Amino acid sequence: MVYYMAPLEGVTTYGFRKHYHDNFIPFDKYFTPFLVPHQKRGFNEREKKEISSEYNGNLCLVPQILSNESEGFLETVRKLREAGYREINLNLGCPSKTVVGKGRGSGFLAYPDKLDRFLDEIFKDPSVEISIKSRLGVNEAEEFLELIPLFNKYPIKEFILHPRTQKDFYGNTVNLKMFEMAYQEIKAPLIYNGDINTAEDAHFIEEKFPNLKGIMIGRGIVGNPCLLELIKGEEAISYQRIYSFLQKLLEEYSKVGISEKQVLHKMKEIFIYLERLFPDGRKSIKKIKKAEKFDRYQEGLTEIFKVC
Repeated sequence: MVYYMAPLEGVTTYGFRKHYHDNFIPFDKYFTPFLVPHQKRGFNEREKKEISSEYNGNLCLVPQILSNESEGFLETVRKLREAGYREINLNLGCPSKTVVGKGRGSGFLAYPDKLDRFLDEIFKDPSVEISIKSRLGVNEAEEFLELIPLFNKYPIKEFILHPRTQKDFYGNTVNLKMFEMAYQEIKAPLIYNGDINTAEDAHFIEEKFPNLKGIMIGRGIVGNPCLLELIKGEEAISYQRIYSFLQKLLEEYSKVGISEKQVLHKMKEIFIYLERLFPDGRKSIKKIKKAEKFDRYQEGLTEIFKVC
């Protein structure tokens, strides 16, 4: 069973991936937050860092592309190929209303004929392998029944399925009945994604789907960077290493030329997920979330980890 780190826009960026990889049990693969094709220019500085080996070290990284136009997708593939990549991931899962409104991400699933033509074009390029990350559909899970034969027409390297619809966003429960349908019918190697927050969650999926290729974890690993270690048999969370990881992230973000306020915004975003690890640390979490200066943030951080 392989384990992948999911792409979370603005969170699992190169700094997060690099320091996670160096401090905890590594994932088998990491995926970049989505890249949007720009035919008239190359990658901007942020995108270059996302895909550069200088910033990503030796981890196994797969760039993800968000597009519904084959020409732009293939042009971005060409640029990524020049950067040394031989595997690309297509984002058919993003539930953001802004993305969906443009017919991209999970919004593309509402147009199966157009999606079929798009896939036919992009799979003509033999120079890269293409995996897909998808949801079940836009409004109803049953939409996926029409999509299964469409996906089975193409040589998809891996199919990563988050068994929710776009309409679900991250609410409701994952639809394991429909995932079981995918498990039985999708020809490509299947990866499960969605609501893996504890070791027990992962073990349940492993046992229920024994021939599954792997599991992808996103919000769960941000909420507990030791989660993969617990899944693989460690008995306790290493709060010391989580503290060290957060300090390295703060240093990393402080080096990229953004303001103190912006750095703290990024750290607070991580604590949206991480705070569940500290059920008795509400006052310190509140101090962290209200911090407008590094010293106040550090006070809250020190307080919360002293308890641990």
